[in-house]
Amino acid sequence: RNQNCRQVAETFANCANFHLVGLISMAQADEGESVFPIAILIDELKNEDVQLRLNSVRRLPVISKALGTERTRNELIPYLTDSIDDKDEVLLAMAEELGKFIPYVGGPHQAGCLLSPLESLCNMEEGVVREKAVASLNGIAKELPSELLQNDYITMIRRLARQEWATSRAAVCHLFHTPYPLLSEALKTEFRDMYAKLCKDEEPMVRRAACSNLKNFVAVIKNRIMVVNVFVPIFTEQSKDEQDSVRLLSVENCIALGQALGNKEQVQQHILPVVKNYCIDKSWRVRYMLADHFTGICESMVEEVTQNEMVKSFIFLATDKESEVRTSIAYKVYDFCVLIKTEQIVKDVLPIICELVSDQSQHVRAALAKVIMKMSSMIGKDNTINYLLPLFLTLLKDEFPEVRLNIISKLESVNEVIGIERLSKSLLPAVVNLAEDKQWRGGGGPLKEKPPPAPPPG
Repeated sequence: RNQNCRQVAETFANCANFHLVGLISMAQADEGESVFPIAILIDELKNEDVQLRLNSVRRLPVISKALGTERTRNELIPYLTDSIDDKDEVLLAMAEELGKFIPYVGGPHQAGCLLSPLESLCNMEEGVVREKAVASLNGIAKELPSELLQNDYITMIRRLARQEWATSRAAVCHLFHTPYPLLSEALKTEFRDMYAKLCKDEEPMVRRAACSNLKNFVAVIKNRIMVVNVFVPIFTEQSKDEQDSVRLLSVENCIALGQALGNKEQVQQHILPVVKNYCIDKSWRVRYMLADHFTGICESMVEEVTQNEMVKSFIFLATDKESEVRTSIAYKVYDFCVLIKTEQIVKDVLPIICELVSDQSQHVRAALAKVIMKMSSMIGKDNTINYLLPLFLTLLKDEFPEVRLNIISKLESVNEVIGIERLSKSLLPAVVNLAEDKQWRGGGGPLKEKPPPAPPPG
């Protein structure tokens, strides 16, 4: 026991900034066999071996239990704060563990001590470390009592927002929305002002962070007038940012704002013009992002706007000069058609689908082949026979194997609409030809994996 006590004392003596007062009595109060492993864990916090340090950080709850809540607050947390100079994997683990540390420091009323090390982690260069620190801070904010939240937590946010380092200002952009509903009106105004300033930061890194969190901030704003007066102007500016990395992040914010505004007039006035600008953005990455989120944006709008206006944007994207954009929107053909009327599908969308079927990019054709068969149930038997069957047959004869496989794998969708007899006459001969193609069958047997639907008994 005496030897274990000396080892514990020596361990803490070798750990800079750790107080020794009372450690011997702590060791004497515990059983020797439980003290020694704790001593090893503490010693490994400063070990040269990264893996040992990482293991020790992951066992911080064990260390804190041995120390008790008071000693954890007064000694372990300050020590960790002074030790924020380590490998990224160690700091990542520390950021994660500290987010779960409220019980080990004495509960929510004592949780203010956790803010300092997490604030330091928000300054780190590595993005995943900052993200984990932000996630932990947001979790802690939900449990803090009002006094700590409106004093210590808000003070920390002010410091981060004023930091010279762009990493800190980028991190703080993700810390506004969680405490916002719990604040006084004066602090809410201050938060909106701080956020608006960060949206205009000179560093693209900060503007990207602010833009990516707009949807979360808007989600906690219950006042529609405030959304229009404060957040719509911010969104509009972000959609025009000189950096395409900011503009493409702003695309997803159409969904949050469309839901927040909620009525036809507001959406037509504030969201639709931005969507139209995205369609002609000079960066293909922005147009691709619009195509990728297209149905989500449509769903966030009132039905009338989608049916009257978004069809034009869909056609624009489907004829984009970049194949990546056309591929992305081709995947959305079915999901978009669900949102519009059958007459519009036949009149406006089917002509575009005809063009995509013969698109020069095999990836566009493969994307279309993956979803086009499901359209049969939407437009009915007659329209399927008149318009879609010729397109199915064209895709079934495509030179690119993935296109053919995507069609074959969805034959049952058409069978349910037009019946096995018509399907047999129209498409199955082409399937049989493929089955007899040695090169096709030799590639791994797609036809074996997904045979055409069998005729009913008799």
